[in-house]
Amino acid sequence: MSAVGALRSRIDGWFLSRRPPSDTLELTQRNVYIVPTRAGWTLAATLLVLLVASINYQLNLGYLLTFLLAGSVAVGMHVCHGTLRGLAMHMVPPDAHYAGAAAVFRVVLHNARRSVRYGIGMAVRGSGQWAWTDVPAEGTSTVEIAFQPERRGLHPVPPLTAETRFPLGTFRVWTVWRPAAQMLVYPAPEAHPPPLPPGEPLSGPAALSAAQRAHGAGEYDGVRVYRRGDPLKLVVWKKAARAQAAGSEDLVSRDTQQTQREELWLDAQATGLADGEARISRLCAWVLMADRLGVDYGVRVQGRVVKPSQGEAHRRACLEALALC
Repeated sequence: MSAVGALRSRIDGWFLSRRPPSDTLELTQRNVYIVPTRAGWTLAATLLVLLVASINYQLNLGYLLTFLLAGSVAVGMHVCHGTLRGLAMHMVPPDAHYAGAAAVFRVVLHNARRSVRYGIGMAVRGSGQWAWTDVPAEGTSTVEIAFQPERRGLHPVPPLTAETRFPLGTFRVWTVWRPAAQMLVYPAPEAHPPPLPPGEPLSGPAALSAAQRAHGAGEYDGVRVYRRGDPLKLVVWKKAARAQAAGSEDLVSRDTQQTQREELWLDAQATGLADGEARISRLCAWVLMADRLGVDYGVRVQGRVVKPSQGEAHRRACLEALALC
């Protein structure tokens, strides 16, 4: 990094450190800044040339044009600053996303005044990817901002920039916001994972409880992943139809009393991979596969244990364990 880049980075870090993290922000004169744009500097140079020419040639119409344009610029500067000043912003808690995919979080803009605020743009600081909106009078508007996290885990929402150049584009009014919200990023699932690993036999009280449930339920109790050689009468065709409608060809079979005494554990050792991130990616794909099949499953990875179960809450708990391990 060059000396200029290092200095700019230090100044930027010092500037952001003075902004306390918060999920709400009200823009006032203390946190809204204004600078001329390139078009504004060009207009200023043009006005200077017009003024010098008018003085040199004693042109009354030149004076009129120069001061008329200068007055319009002054009014535009006031309107531009007022477009952003007084706006309130609120961060909606972001949903979890998978690594490698664009994460979208929403910001709600609140306008308390009786006039519309035009041309409000928001973006991740330094990204250059702007989302623009108009905020209605005494109303709200929601802006969706895309951000692509580099890796799995719990990440803070990056600093945001809001700006406007309304109405003339000669001035840029902007502010910097550090949200306090955090975003959970799940690992990226493996594209083409192998079949689920075989179940492990139950032992002790768990095996006795499973046997009692199977005895009370009759011949069949629960479902499991389809295995080669299973009779067709054991296939749960309703689940197969739903899986096919969702774009999957995975099959499940009714579980008999003997097979119900096994439980499915998704273990890092069962992946057969040496790379740690590749293991996490395969386990993530297995979690999604087991959840789609509707079977009970548990996760064991790096000391974290999520006991076998199923459902939306259980899937999120397993993915969270994989994301944070």
